[in-house]
Order: sequence, then structure tokens, then C-alpha cells
Amino acid sequence: MLTIRSAQARGRTAIDWLDSRHTFSFGDYRDHNWHKFRSLRVINDDRVAPRGGFDTHPHRDMEIITWVLSGSLEHRDSLGNGSVIRPGDLQRMTAGTGILHSEFNPSPTEPVHLLQIWLFPEQGGLDPGYEQRAFTRDEMQNNLRLIASRDARNGSVTIHQDADVYAAALDTGKSLRHQLARGRFAWLQVAGGEITLNDQKLETGDGAAVNDEAELEITARDRAEFLLFDLA
Repeated sequence: MLTIRSAQARGRTAIDWLDSRHTFSFGDYRDHNWHKFRSLRVINDDRVAPRGGFDTHPHRDMEIITWVLSGSLEHRDSLGNGSVIRPGDLQRMTAGTGILHSEFNPSPTEPVHLLQIWLFPEQGGLDPGYEQRAFTRDEMQNNLRLIASRDARNGSVTIHQDADVYAAALDTGKSLRHQLARGRFAWLQVAGGEITLNDQKLETGDGAAVNDEAELEITARDRAEFLLFDLA
């Protein structure tokens, strides 16, 4: 069974430097029907204006993944990490017992478009941590590239949750299949373009919760990029 979360139905925060769409409840946006899905707690589709950004703020007991779609994002945290995240870079931050960080668009002219994802960790009180890895376009082209997993297999970033996160970029007409093991669930988030997921159409910004399906067939109706979460 697929349950579609349309892009237009998401919550929204719009201020002078930020336009953010919330798949699940976040900040002042509350929707008891869309508070979370399995271990997924947040999928925010953020557009940050040039020189805009989030001042230093705390997080705790959450696995935070940042995936930049266009532009660049500068990160600094209380562990001493500082980096610029660009398309193809996956950043994972384990908030654990507590971490402070800031995120800014360093460009004076170009906005940054990103997905920020929060997952509940398998346990609380972990040591805070940070990891970043670059994935090439070729790795994701017409391929489900594992970018985050609990066991860091195939060069993926480590997350402290029984979840596999894949990224793909599909050419028009190309298809991919993904098998879901018994008792597993999935979420697919379209970052750009248009696809069908088991014959249901999804467009830019749409998401889909997947229950009781053994196989996913994903076909690009137009060139598309998406993230796929295989969840316990």
C-alpha cells in the first residue's frame, strides 16, 4: 500500500531568508496525521537565500542528515567541525547527548536548496558525532546508490538506526527495482522531476509511505532525482 504525501499538502515556513516545506510536523507546523513515519521524524525541503542561515542552535538524540540539491551550505559545530556541503555530499550529524551547530549559505548571489532529514536513533545518549562523504553523479545515475546505513557498507555513511538510505538520478524512461524484506517499510521522497512508484505518479516534492509491499518499481516519466528510505 502506498500513501502519497503531496508537495502541496506539506507545511510551510516562509521568512525573509528561508522557504521551508515540512513533510512532517516541525516547529510551529503541527499535523497529527503526519508527525513521523517509522524512524523518520523530519524531512524539510529548505531553500536558503544568499547569506542566509540558521544561527547556532542545539540538537539532542537525533540522527540528522543533510543532502544538498543545489548551491552550497556551510556547517560549523561544537565538536570543531567546519565544512561546506555541496551537491553529492552527504552529511550525518549524531546529536546524541547534545550538540550545537550553525548552517549558512556562504554565497552572496546563489540560493541553496537542500533536504534535511531527522531519524530517531536506536538509543538515546549516544556520543555526538559527525561524518561527511561525497558521492559522484555516476554512482547515482540510473542506480540506487546506498548513501547511509547502520553498518556503513559499500562506503555509505554510518547512521545509528536500522535504516538504509539510497539516492538515485534517473533518466527519462529508465526504471529501478528495490526489494523490501518481510517486515520492512519504505519512504520515497522526490527531489526533482517526475516518476511512477508502483504505477502511482509522484512529482517534485511529493513523498510516499510504503507499507506491505514486497517490491518497488520506480520509473522516471521525466528526468528525476529521489531519496529512498528502507526502514525497520
